[in-house]
Amino acid sequence: MMDNFVDERDDKLLESDRYTFCVLSRIMKGDTEILLSDHERLIMCFTGQPFPVWIWIPQDATEDDMERAYLLAEEKGLLDGNHSFNIKYELAEYFQKRAASAPNALSLKVETNLFAYDCLTPIAPTEKADGGLHQCTPEDLEDLTKILVEFHKETGIDERDIENYRLDAALFISTGRMFFWKDENGNTVASCKYAPSGDLASLNCVFTWPEYRRKHYAENLVYNVTLIAKEEGFTPMLYTDADYVASNACYEKIGYVLRGKLCTLG
Repeated sequence: MMDNFVDERDDKLLESDRYTFCVLSRIMKGDTEILLSDHERLIMCFTGQPFPVWIWIPQDATEDDMERAYLLAEEKGLLDGNHSFNIKYELAEYFQKRAASAPNALSLKVETNLFAYDCLTPIAPTEKADGGLHQCTPEDLEDLTKILVEFHKETGIDERDIENYRLDAALFISTGRMFFWKDENGNTVASCKYAPSGDLASLNCVFTWPEYRRKHYAENLVYNVTLIAKEEGFTPMLYTDADYVASNACYEKIGYVLRGKLCTLG
């Protein structure tokens, strides 16, 4: 039986995958379009388009567990070719085979390989960038909106219209956890924020304007935001695209350590 709520039982389940499913831990306590859990072997959470559906199953998941997850996704109309899923690789492989053999065959593919890192001991960048850290204020609303538009256009993830990005920007600024790096001339060159979930703080929205790349701005910004998250009592963590070797190497240089893997299936 699936309940349409989560509780402390689900928090305990996700402890075994605390890094890879950090975002799920956070979003399942907010507004969702679909929220289902049996509090033992399966959690499904979907906030709504254009965001991915999160499905958690345990490390020792059986084929029956994966079939149950597939049938639930099918029942909820999520296997229509318009939704993507953030799931473990084993479940992704099962979904691909199952969808391909269905009467209305659907070809699913891995769109993004995700790495989950944490940073217990930050390491100061060897290359110092000019300028410094800037905590965003309401005056930065339009600058941040432009960054969100470009960030999502470049990554192709969760794309929406500009008004939604403006609303997001206002919300991010209101938390006090949204930051820019400004160069020595006062130009906004990079962005980064962090979002707490339990004892973890997920760093995201890491973006540098193309004309300012390869000048160590993002490296210095992420390092400083990491220190702030740690000072607030959180363990900093972040997700990366596993195929972006250069950016992953950048994070590793400042102390981030690979802790888990999952993928986006679409």
